[in-house]
Amino acid sequence: MTLGHSNPINIPNILSLLRVLLTPLFLIKHRFGSALLVFAIAAISDGLDGLTARIFRQHTTLGTYLDPAADKLLLLTAFVTLGIQELIPSWLAVIVITRDIVILSGVALLTILGREFEPTPSILSKITTVAQIVSVIIVLSGFHVQRLAQAHIQAPVFWFAAGMTIVSGLQYIYRGLGLLQEES
Repeated sequence: MTLGHSNPINIPNILSLLRVLLTPLFLIKHRFGSALLVFAIAAISDGLDGLTARIFRQHTTLGTYLDPAADKLLLLTAFVTLGIQELIPSWLAVIVITRDIVILSGVALLTILGREFEPTPSILSKITTVAQIVSVIIVLSGFHVQRLAQAHIQAPVFWFAAGMTIVSGLQYIYRGLGLLQEES
């Protein structure tokens, strides 16, 4: 992927910015229908920004950082909010939050050390994001679905999301250690 210095005001970046702006709306307590709608719009915008960037070749340096930052902000807000409200298992919230703290710490360390790197997500990372989004949607839609059916769906999805989060976190650590061992 070649990043251009093209105009940073494009459809993919606007969609990423929309996710950032929608995130605070998710914090409204006990408005699960509204939270589900906001989260679904944000999740759809996540898929659309990548698709439009590829189709219209609108990759920008800003988008390379804005898209994952918007994802992390939305998902961290969702997991913290749902974890505090005890609507998602605390162990899952801790795993998701810890992975993102480790990734952000690694990016900060590489930046401080002046290491060049391109923040490209792996397929594992993309699967992890989808699993985390599905986990949040299942919790929020659970208020509209029969509780028994929800319980049978939630546990496997939560475990899958946790497993993918751990595996992709380990992959990022491995990649980061590789970058640190490279000669400058």
